[in-house]
Amino acid sequence: MNTQKSETARKWGLRIHLALYALSNLAQVVVWFLYDSGSHFWPVWSIVFWGVGLAFHIWSIYSPNTARNFSARRANR
Repeated sequence: MNTQKSETARKWGLRIHLALYALSNLAQVVVWFLYDSGSHFWPVWSIVFWGVGLAFHIWSIYSPNTARNFSARRANR
């Protein structure tokens, strides 16, 4: 079954991912600031590790060497 999405759908998925990343991490920082600002900055864990996942998502959309591009180039030979 071929489930390739259009380029527009992939970019919209990335925009949604970016928006959720920003909103949820902002909410965590606000909660930390209001209730626990005297202790360790615990939202850093979510920001860093989710950020790594987000970086891979961005890379998969904009990298010219992804598997989907490789298979398309190979089919055109």
